[in-house]
Amino acid sequence: MTSSQTGMPIVLIGGGGHASVLADILISQNREICAVISPDDVSTRQVFENIPVLTSDKEIAQFSPQSVMLVNGIGMLPFFGFRCDVTKWYTSMGYRFETVVSEQSLVSKYAVLEEGGQVFPGAIVQAGAVVGQQTIVNTGAIVEHDCLIGPFSHLAPGSVVCGGVKTGKQVFIGANATVTQGLCLGDQSIVGAGAMLSEDLSAKAVCYSSRSVIKPHTEK
Repeated sequence: MTSSQTGMPIVLIGGGGHASVLADILISQNREICAVISPDDVSTRQVFENIPVLTSDKEIAQFSPQSVMLVNGIGMLPFFGFRCDVTKWYTSMGYRFETVVSEQSLVSKYAVLEEGGQVFPGAIVQAGAVVGQQTIVNTGAIVEHDCLIGPFSHLAPGSVVCGGVKTGKQVFIGANATVTQGLCLGDQSIVGAGAMLSEDLSAKAVCYSSRSVIKPHTEK
């Protein structure tokens, strides 16, 4: 279940790698992308061919809020609030954000994706889960049953959030990290790539993975 998949034309905000994956998903679903807004050069990204490129956020004015939906193509990094700021700026002008779900993902009809949520190929969102506004469930990530994932969070590729986990806002769970069942993660907390979290995490706290030390080979 999603709160927003309208079929309306799309304006994609951002022109980097995250935006290119979203564009690929939307094109595969025969969605019309009427513009990409990016101050950076996107000419090397083939997925944006034949899509008009606007270089300033203010150029959104040529599309009324009633005629398009927006997709936030700005990635989410720890303690990096730009994705949230961009959403607030466009929302203040009356625009809404589309929910994007890859056809190659599995989202239970008993799960909820709030407005602007994004679910990438290979990801799984199980029954009873709630994925908050503008949260990214990246490639191959798993959100198990009854999880409540807060807004503007990012579950990086291959991460696993076990059943009944609750997170605050802007939480980052790194690639191949695992959060065991029933835990609570505070706002802006971070679970590092490859880490195994087995206790609650307070706001802005960081759970690091164990680090392997690699020594160069020495000739004898």
